[in-house]
Amino acid sequence: MQLVKEELTPRLRRPVEFSSWRKQLQPYVGTPGNAAITVICIALIAITVQKVIGWLFLDAVFTGTPTACKESDGACWPFFASKLRFMLFGFYPYDEHWRPTASLLLFFAACGISMNPAFWGRKLMVLWGCVLAVCLWLMLGGVFGLSFVPTSQWGGLPLSFMLSFVGLAGAFPLGIALALARASKLPVIRVVAIAFIELVRGVPLISILFMASVMLPLFMPGGMTIDKLLRAQIAIILFAAAYVAEIVRGGLQAIPRGQYEASAAMGLHYWQMMRLIVLPQAIKIMIPPLVTLFIGFFQDTTLVVIVGLLDFLDTVRSAMREPQWQGIAVLEGYLFAAVVYLFFSTIMGAYSRYLERYFRMGHD
Repeated sequence: MQLVKEELTPRLRRPVEFSSWRKQLQPYVGTPGNAAITVICIALIAITVQKVIGWLFLDAVFTGTPTACKESDGACWPFFASKLRFMLFGFYPYDEHWRPTASLLLFFAACGISMNPAFWGRKLMVLWGCVLAVCLWLMLGGVFGLSFVPTSQWGGLPLSFMLSFVGLAGAFPLGIALALARASKLPVIRVVAIAFIELVRGVPLISILFMASVMLPLFMPGGMTIDKLLRAQIAIILFAAAYVAEIVRGGLQAIPRGQYEASAAMGLHYWQMMRLIVLPQAIKIMIPPLVTLFIGFFQDTTLVVIVGLLDFLDTVRSAMREPQWQGIAVLEGYLFAAVVYLFFSTIMGAYSRYLERYFRMGHD
């Protein structure tokens, strides 16, 4: 009896499937309804791209006066040539624009270094202290050969970054303290923290800026004044701290109770437990809402116009309201502001996703 085959079974060929062209295209276009929607969307995108290219380049005015822009149906590029520096730096002295430019470049360089987790540590805090000191010296001047420029002349993009970055940097430790105070077992501390958080979150930012601008000087001693930029910065820090406190509280509640019990079993006291065990885990969870808050405050700095400061969007509006350009470059100005805000907001969002992958958060 033969138990083992001496010859291999011949390999079977894959059967040839015959299908219509509709079935072959179905994975790409889906149902007839989806195919119609796809065609309509492609047509609309093509028409939009054609219109945008025509408005930006084909029908645009690249040189000339406001009158030439008024007679054209395209973009007015002479508006940017005339007002770009004002939109970026506001009323800062024209001959001193190299100073805010150097401050921005130094700030962006420090941000680029900070984005690399390999540089995180105490030396990075020293670096930021030096960078902020140099930027303040460049912007304010008054010493080491630089002419003094009052804060009332600051504006544009440097002011937007300063208010949002310094505001969130100052609000973060204050928000952590408020969140820990709200979770405290001491009734007085807990009630004070809850009252501050709920009071600040219950009013809009513009009202707090208005109070800092109008009502705060009424409580100051006679002859004593506070710089309006400093008042706006303190108002933003206090307002952001209330929102940071709620984000931190949510991060603390997301930490399993076993982490607290394990820390106590190791003999760590409260501050050691928070600094070494709980907060490092909670901060990883807080990354997406914190970035969302930062983007929102970067865009909300336009509200400082209530205290007489002109951030980036306000300088764009001021440039469009000048008599020679009024009603001519409205779309161009707002599109330029939108592109700038979108560019920096996209970078912040992309870095947030990078940190989530770096810390191996999420399930995607």
